[in-house]
Amino acid sequence: MHDIEPYYNWRHLYTAEEDERSPFYGRTYSEFEFSQTVYNYYIHPQWDEFGSRTLYMKELYADYELNFVIIELLGEWNDAIENDIMTLKRDVIDNMFSQGITKYILIAENVLNFHSGDRDYYQEWFDEVTDENGWIVMLNMPESSQHDFRKKKLNYYIELMEMPKWRTYKPEDMFRQIDEELGKRLGI
Repeated sequence: MHDIEPYYNWRHLYTAEEDERSPFYGRTYSEFEFSQTVYNYYIHPQWDEFGSRTLYMKELYADYELNFVIIELLGEWNDAIENDIMTLKRDVIDNMFSQGITKYILIAENVLNFHSGDRDYYQEWFDEVTDENGWIVMLNMPESSQHDFRKKKLNYYIELMEMPKWRTYKPEDMFRQIDEELGKRLGI
């Protein structure tokens, strides 16, 4: 787990710790001090803690003109015990939404497990963004993690998509492709 790093090839375009509008503004990182864990395994120190004990994130890119953000996730998404969706919504997403972000791309290929709880925060988030012509997309969530997600019908609120080669795109191109695909799916 300690060698799974957040995607870094867009750092010349955007860094959340230097963005005054980001909830991660001003954070400093060590390349050598491993202190955060998932399942008692240390994780790379570049991942951001946001209040969950099992789920970490990295804000890879934000564009305030096109109103989108790309977030990469790592760990176990546990709504049943930890209520991770509430923590994510209140401590990160609400801040981003207040800065005009209405389109969210969550890269979930490193979400090792998903345990569902209530749907209230998903519905609240969905209602807020759709009122602003926005959307929420989860990319590349492993099938094993998707099972409970789909079972609770959370894919009504967060669109599940596959984009295996997302790292080959520039952030704006990735956003435009997803936005276009969602437009086709939703008939917009």
